[in-house]
Amino acid sequence: MAQIITNPHFGVDMKDAKTLKVFMHILKIFKQCSFNSLTRAYLILSLFSFSSVFAGEPALQKPQAYSHQENITGWMMSEKLDGIRGYWDGTRMYTRKGLPLNPPAWFTQNFPPFPLDGELWSKRSDFEFIQSVVMDQTPGKGWKHITYNIFEVPTEKGDFLSRLKRARTWFEAHKNAHARMIPQIRIKEKADMEDFLKNVESVGGEGVIVKNPDVPYHTGRSPHILKVKNFQDMEGIVVSINKGQGKYENVMGSLTVKLGNGITFKIGTGFSDEIRQTPPQPGSTVTFKYHGLTKNGIPRFASFLRMRQD
Repeated sequence: MAQIITNPHFGVDMKDAKTLKVFMHILKIFKQCSFNSLTRAYLILSLFSFSSVFAGEPALQKPQAYSHQENITGWMMSEKLDGIRGYWDGTRMYTRKGLPLNPPAWFTQNFPPFPLDGELWSKRSDFEFIQSVVMDQTPGKGWKHITYNIFEVPTEKGDFLSRLKRARTWFEAHKNAHARMIPQIRIKEKADMEDFLKNVESVGGEGVIVKNPDVPYHTGRSPHILKVKNFQDMEGIVVSINKGQGKYENVMGSLTVKLGNGITFKIGTGFSDEIRQTPPQPGSTVTFKYHGLTKNGIPRFASFLRMRQD
């Protein structure tokens, strides 16, 4: 009997119960119909191919926030690049949400047949440019300024450094000027990370990632991979645009944003004049920074950072 193999890093989005119910119902009908075995196999295979439309997010590692209580001695640290995360599945690149990306063929030339996880990036404080280039359906000249900075090899066995070695060895033999390995530095003591964070922030960097190098690859949020910043950030969905007052009378004054847990609140700071004139529209995703939560779960001192399309 033929075996249908699907990408283990993708799957039908379980949060979309309606889509999943329809998918399973169609599959049940195929099995009950009086097709010959070859026709039934073809139809089921077509259904699985069609299901990639509903693939959802790739199953990737996600860092937890550093609490200053963890023992990170012996862990690896690296700069957290502020770009667009790119998951290479061996044939094509996707965003963290599973949206297909369209880099030029020359950009992914000599990429390996095994998965990679990395950041599409140009330079610090350049997120808007990176997003405009990377999320464009038609690849443009801006890709010449983008690099792919690798920080994981998801399907490789072994510890963290062994996994990275697989990618490094590949690109030593298969050259690509746009593929790079993010430097990893061993933490001898907690002060090493604190000094490194200061250096990163002093040149406009976003923060630091620290990772337990002894743990095999795993997906989801994990206490073995932490993001370190001097502020917290979060994403929310724009619910409404609120008219400004005073000097902002003719432009946007604030955004009402809804969090994943259903809490809504307003963000009124952090916007440039350009953003106030053409604000993110309802339904779009925005990132904001904040400093802790109130007793009601509302982010304190929330300030707009950027709109996300990935």
